[in-house]
Amino acid sequence: MNWADAAPLRVLGIESSCDETGIALVELPGGVRGAQPVRLLAHALHSQIDMHQAYGGVVPELASRDHIRRVVPLLRQTMTEAGHALASIDVVAYTRGPGLAGALLVGAGMACALGMALGKPVLGVHHLEGHLLSPFLSADPPQFPFIALLVSGGHTQLMRVDGVGAYTLLGETIDDAAGEAFDKTAKMLDLGYPGGPALSKLAEQGDPTAFKLPRPLLRGDNIDFSFAGLKTAVWMQQQRLVAAGTMTEQARADLAASTQAAIVDVLVAKSLLALKASGLKRMVVAGGVGANRRLRQQLDAQCAKRGVRVHYPELHLCTDNGAMIALAAAMRLQAGRAEPSLAYHFDVKPRWDLGAI
Repeated sequence: MNWADAAPLRVLGIESSCDETGIALVELPGGVRGAQPVRLLAHALHSQIDMHQAYGGVVPELASRDHIRRVVPLLRQTMTEAGHALASIDVVAYTRGPGLAGALLVGAGMACALGMALGKPVLGVHHLEGHLLSPFLSADPPQFPFIALLVSGGHTQLMRVDGVGAYTLLGETIDDAAGEAFDKTAKMLDLGYPGGPALSKLAEQGDPTAFKLPRPLLRGDNIDFSFAGLKTAVWMQQQRLVAAGTMTEQARADLAASTQAAIVDVLVAKSLLALKASGLKRMVVAGGVGANRRLRQQLDAQCAKRGVRVHYPELHLCTDNGAMIALAAAMRLQAGRAEPSLAYHFDVKPRWDLGAI
């Protein structure tokens, strides 16, 4: 059977770019020629947080080995929950990049081996495109065109999205990403790994106006980001508190809250600039930092004043996961923007510009 004639069309997604192993099965009820939205049938996820905590960050070799251990059990779990046999899969999608080379190779190897065993084609997917399109699995999916704010551990970008594969970069970070600013500040405050969620939790107990921290690149119409200077300012404030003997638990919470407020203020301001420049009235926020409560509150409030609709992934799909990879593959197939292959190459791209796909 020609996969393009499959209706429904089922796509398996495999995510292994960093420290989460994710497997998911999605379905296009009408196949690639249908207009129905993609349905998530089942997904399973394993996070390596506990393993990497002892090292204060991701250890690539350990990450790769853990993906090898987890991928087959997660595949079995997903197919069982979906109520489908492996033979019902029409296309196997995997994260081709960007990410850790060894970790990506685990997902690519699994996808190619499974595809060859089943006689089904495989398709490499861009990790950030998965995040970008993930709100289409939410209860309130967006419509094209929209402005997208991609905020994950290593990426902070604003893009105009006119359709699947039609992405125009408007602004990006010139040094540290927002997620890195969260994580590095958390490390200064001895909050452990992963730092972002821990810093946000501590910030709930603090005063966001306690310390005056910089909001980089807010002057003019520049849509690029910079968080390295903020990180330095936080470090200097921390050193002053330690030297004065006033680094109390409340001071730590205040510093966390002030840092979070500065990051969120920049993200919101740049997003509003992008919306104004584009004239669009719809926005998508995706990536791990998109789960931040203060960011959602501030962005929702400011966009509501301007008549802008904001869409987010479901909270459990903000982190890296297989569902977003399967979704991105299905939407690219539906839009005629990709052709899966029976070649089964182990071809990964640890560094891969989203604009180049």
